[in-house]
Amino acid sequence: MSSYFTDLAQQYIDGEWRPGTGSWDIIDFNPYDDEKLASITIATADEVDQAYRAAARAQKEWAATNPYTRRAVFEKALRLVEEREQEITEVIIAELGGTRLKAAFELHLAKEFLREAVHLALRPEGRIIPSPVDGKENRVYRVPVGVVGVISPFNFPFLLSIKSVAPALALGNGVVLKPHQNTPVTGGSLVAKIFEDAGLPGGLLNVVITDIAEIGDAFLEHPVPKVISFTGSDKVGRHVATVCASHFKRAVLELGGNSALVVLDDADLDYAVDAAVFSRYVHQGQVCMAANRVLVDRSVADEFTEKFVAKVKSLKVGDPRDPETVIGPVINSTQANAISNAVEQAIAEGATALVRGAARDNLVAPSVLTDLPADSALLRQEVFGPVAFLVPFDGEEEAVRIVNDTPYGLSGAVHTADVERGVAFAKRVDTGMFHVNDGTVHDEPIVPFGGEKHSGLGRLNGDTMLDAFTTVKWISVQHGRSGFPF
Repeated sequence: MSSYFTDLAQQYIDGEWRPGTGSWDIIDFNPYDDEKLASITIATADEVDQAYRAAARAQKEWAATNPYTRRAVFEKALRLVEEREQEITEVIIAELGGTRLKAAFELHLAKEFLREAVHLALRPEGRIIPSPVDGKENRVYRVPVGVVGVISPFNFPFLLSIKSVAPALALGNGVVLKPHQNTPVTGGSLVAKIFEDAGLPGGLLNVVITDIAEIGDAFLEHPVPKVISFTGSDKVGRHVATVCASHFKRAVLELGGNSALVVLDDADLDYAVDAAVFSRYVHQGQVCMAANRVLVDRSVADEFTEKFVAKVKSLKVGDPRDPETVIGPVINSTQANAISNAVEQAIAEGATALVRGAARDNLVAPSVLTDLPADSALLRQEVFGPVAFLVPFDGEEEAVRIVNDTPYGLSGAVHTADVERGVAFAKRVDTGMFHVNDGTVHDEPIVPFGGEKHSGLGRLNGDTMLDAFTTVKWISVQHGRSGFPF
């Protein structure tokens, strides 16, 4: 594994591995033990330009390549991920502080998305549309946009880079990927290495490891990319959307969430507890779909709360390398401090801490809070860490109102003995995704994934990848002679 952090601590531009030429280095640390994993000299705005120009040059020939030939790259990439699964698992644990359970979850989904990319290469279809003009044939072609810029986050960097990179490439585009500076290998150079070894032509995929302190908005404003696919916070997403709009680019935004898991009065409480604990605490709560809020009908709140607290207390906190560990470190001290501050703020506002997890460096143990005032800002924002807010409600009407009382609308879940009652509830919630009798954290390669309100713009997965990474072109053919008024 250590060779990954030495061999891949570079930029990947125009098919070449090389150091950046910036004036400072990004230091890649293990968030659990603070071990220095790598030192990477950052890319400059000039290198971002080189990466985009390389992608543009390579893309024309790639788009003209038979899609059956293109798909072979993704078949090989999938095999390589399968062969290197153990090494990649160790990289995820070291660089993210992800547990073995989390690494397995991420790799399973990454493989599923590579399988879908194999099929996606053959998905674009053209149409012939009737014309009111005699002898005219209207052809509508679906063509690649050209070059896509991808910005991936730190929480599921391998999966969320592949989730945009693979479909964009499969559909005939070039790509420039900018991983998060806390996960430059897992989310960036490791992805490039897999595709290089899978036979992707040089220049098509480029990885620039850099920071906005160095490049500003150069990644977004560059004239080459026609689409920017961004996964991250709504605050940064708003900026990405604004810059893209001003440069007439398409922005695909997968942003934050403040999901609720709702327990109705007829729910299977033991099952609902299991779903809620997983939905809140998987990967230390650093998941956009995580159930920040657990809403429970007051008639079953006492029993649910007792069982929920008992299960949370049983979660092992510690070294992510230990297979028994459920809660590893959060990504950095900034996140750890923000989580501790949120707990302190909630208690200052009058919340009761049923479980108050201690924080040591980047290890933040789970907290469970209840009695938070209904007007607390914490109930409306995303807390990106292992903190659950238990909120009792009286009847479905109040539950729907509380669930929707947030600027976010990504995911959610409801538990009930009556499936159709659950579906009716789900239809009233302003989210892009909602699950009946399950957790809030789900992603599948052919189901549209995305949010409403501040949780994003557009969708990914399945046929929606065509909307994200291709465009349509009308070519008309006039058979015979057309008539003109003058």
